[in-house]
Amino acid sequence: MERPEISRPVMPGYGIAGPEAGSGLLPWSWAAGRLASSRNYWVSSAWPDGRPHSMPVWGMWDDSVLWFTCGVRSRKARNLRGDPRCVVTTEDASDPVIIEGTARIMTDGASIRRALDLMNEKYDAGIEISFLDPARNSTISVRPHKVIGMRHGDFTGSPTRWIFRGGSGAEGDHEDGRGGRPG
Repeated sequence: MERPEISRPVMPGYGIAGPEAGSGLLPWSWAAGRLASSRNYWVSSAWPDGRPHSMPVWGMWDDSVLWFTCGVRSRKARNLRGDPRCVVTTEDASDPVIIEGTARIMTDGASIRRALDLMNEKYDAGIEISFLDPARNSTISVRPHKVIGMRHGDFTGSPTRWIFRGGSGAEGDHEDGRGGRPG
């Protein structure tokens, strides 16, 4: 897995402490553990006219990608086909992990099998491969560009940002939306 760059996110007006204060910067293992253990995730995408859309899904963190599935004609699948940029969050808003990334609808057998195996293992679902037939259901991988995490017990001293550079093509990795480091 690619090692992300780690820093404190810019959150104007919230009194966020420097990277050495409070809990300090959280290790990537903290975020990866929360991504792996979350039962449900919220996927946010954009309608073709730009309106936001958010729905809960089952999901599986797999080293450097989050997998989920949905109906091929579902709003989220149609949105992600049109604009693959998305946000995925863990279900716990007290200690959240937020992924900003790019979704890919996978149709190859190896990817579908990987997602199915992870889903059956995590949810004890007993789902058969035919359920993920690409004509009926989309198997989606989300590769993170930026991940933000924070602990409720140390809101001003724990916020951490992880940036993934490898082949992301991400625009606007920073909160100012320009792609450059805020001043």
